[in-house]
Amino acid sequence: MRMSIIALLLMGAAGCSSIDPWVMPYEREALADPIMSLSREPMIDRHRQHVYEVREGARGASAGTGGGCGCN
Repeated sequence: MRMSIIALLLMGAAGCSSIDPWVMPYEREALADPIMSLSREPMIDRHRQHVYEVREGARGASAGTGGGCGCN
């Protein structure tokens, strides 16, 4: 019983160590590039979203959440 308590305390203390960032500040610019998107065709997806917004007449209404009547 005593050994398990000591093991739990050691595991808890290990979580308090400092963590070095995986991404350095000078590398973040490359990660924010649209090419790094999860989509295979980010530029085509952006164009399709723009066409949808123009057709619907509601910019940014595709990802919004909330209640109400559903009117834009």
